[in-house]
Amino acid sequence: MSKVLLEVQDLKMHFPVKEGILLRTSKYNKAVDGISLEIAPGETLGLVGESGCGKSTLGRCIARLYKPTSGSIKFEGEEISLLGANALSAYRRHIQMIFQDPMESLNSRHTVAEIIEEPLIVQNMGDTAWRAKRVKELLDIVGLPARSVSRYPFEFSGGQRQRIGIARSIALNPKLIICDEPVSALDVSIQSQILNLLVDLQKEFNLSYLFIAHDLAVVKHISDRIAIMYLGKIVETGDSQTIYRNAQHPYTQSLISAIPMPDPHRKVTRQLIIGDVPSPIAPPPGCNFHPRCPRAIERCSVDVPQLSASKADSTGLVSCHLVD
Repeated sequence: MSKVLLEVQDLKMHFPVKEGILLRTSKYNKAVDGISLEIAPGETLGLVGESGCGKSTLGRCIARLYKPTSGSIKFEGEEISLLGANALSAYRRHIQMIFQDPMESLNSRHTVAEIIEEPLIVQNMGDTAWRAKRVKELLDIVGLPARSVSRYPFEFSGGQRQRIGIARSIALNPKLIICDEPVSALDVSIQSQILNLLVDLQKEFNLSYLFIAHDLAVVKHISDRIAIMYLGKIVETGDSQTIYRNAQHPYTQSLISAIPMPDPHRKVTRQLIIGDVPSPIAPPPGCNFHPRCPRAIERCSVDVPQLSASKADSTGLVSCHLVD
């Protein structure tokens, strides 16, 4: 990678768990527990994992909706993890989010024009006439008619509402968009339309994406690289095609084997994951995945594996004692 747009180093987000009559902090929910990753300009990094593994929390930390417990977040070389409120306003002009549920993320009391215009007002961009023109331009870019400006979110379908959310996210010409499961709440036929729109916008505006999802099939369609996350940690990263063709970590292999095959006559050996995801409040010792891993050895329950070079991908990393 010749240039890095976003660099995250050893990022942690531990939420205090308060108990007792006095509500004293006795434990911590380790939602993000030492994550490191990089995103280059114009690149899409897919972030995959089961529900509850900390994907959305990581995205919100990068957008600084949460203040991280510790670690470093650098955007274009500038440390932003400790920025105050005033400095954050300028930073957020360059990083935007698309949320999972467009109905929940759009204010139902505001018209489409007010929703899309709001970030322009917050950033003091243009006058009223310029902003009105900009709103119509954005609607055209995402494939909605100009007459939509006077309507409300509940008057649109799920896919159309997500297009409104996308229009809002690109209003400030950001460099990085955090897509937090943007198609998981949509019908399959609409998912492909939204994914194609995101790809087209990336080419037109040279956007970078952190694409968060639990569906590896969706991530494969849009991502250049993929990071697999489990219980607050990254367990494998690599080129998208290499991850699908030759995954190294047992957890990644299980996720890939669970992808439905379009050919009903093709037999696929499923690698089922046994048990439930452990609590991030009390993660298991050693490798977090070892209680559910069918190939775990004694060392897995004692030593924490470190991310090291992958045998399948010269630029990839894997955290597993079985592939040392």
